[in-house]
Amino acid sequence: MAHIIVVGNEKGGAGKSTVSMHVATALARLGHKVSGLDLDLRQRSLARYAENRRSFLESPGLDLPSAHCIDLPEADKDSLKPGENIYDHRLSTAVTTLEKDSDFILIDCPGSHTRLSQVAHSLADTLITPLNDSYVDFDLLARTDGSGEKILGPSLYSEMVWNARQLRAQARLKPMDWIVVRNRIGTQRMVNKEKMQRIVRILAERIGFRVAPGFSERVVFRELFPRGLTLLDLKDIGVKQLNISNVAARQELRDMMKTLKLPGVEIDF
Repeated sequence: MAHIIVVGNEKGGAGKSTVSMHVATALARLGHKVSGLDLDLRQRSLARYAENRRSFLESPGLDLPSAHCIDLPEADKDSLKPGENIYDHRLSTAVTTLEKDSDFILIDCPGSHTRLSQVAHSLADTLITPLNDSYVDFDLLARTDGSGEKILGPSLYSEMVWNARQLRAQARLKPMDWIVVRNRIGTQRMVNKEKMQRIVRILAERIGFRVAPGFSERVVFRELFPRGLTLLDLKDIGVKQLNISNVAARQELRDMMKTLKLPGVEIDF
């Protein structure tokens, strides 16, 4: 059975597709068979990232390890079982198709609550939730008081993850490993940054997720997207000397991959 990684939250702009592409490419470079599925049927950020990569690799002499990304297959309504949701059917068909030749299936969810996203979360062996370093994004996980220091209760997304965990337990599937990735972190030391670090760790103990380091806010990620590249590809396309920012970003990716603790994965880049 393929190990299913779901990258999701219910807010856009957290860097889900950047995290998705880097995790998928890192796994492919480590020799694993990786498939990708983009459930954002409107923006298709991960799908566009993968398309850009395929176009770039059409250049002579380029052959970079890559995930095999597909679109969500269409479904004939006549093929549905009585009472079956068409989106459930489309997602199930995609996962069944990809499982045949995959060690890992990475599913990138949209930045909103959809039926597809809800079902995908229940399939997650590993759930990665990128979180920007702000209380606006933290409100996705939990409500706080006016000081930002006291947690009042879980928010809708945390409750959705809880329900997904319950569904997995009822189906006698292994427990989901939920990792919140603090992403797009500013490089300067700020009071808000330190408060966010404390309150995320408090919430982690309360509702049961692990915290992983993510990427700092860097220009390089905007430059990589049009060519479908990741930090791990730079030397292979002729970049002989990485600048300090790129070296630091590679280390952030290495630290994140180690913290994910994906089965059978040894980090050696």
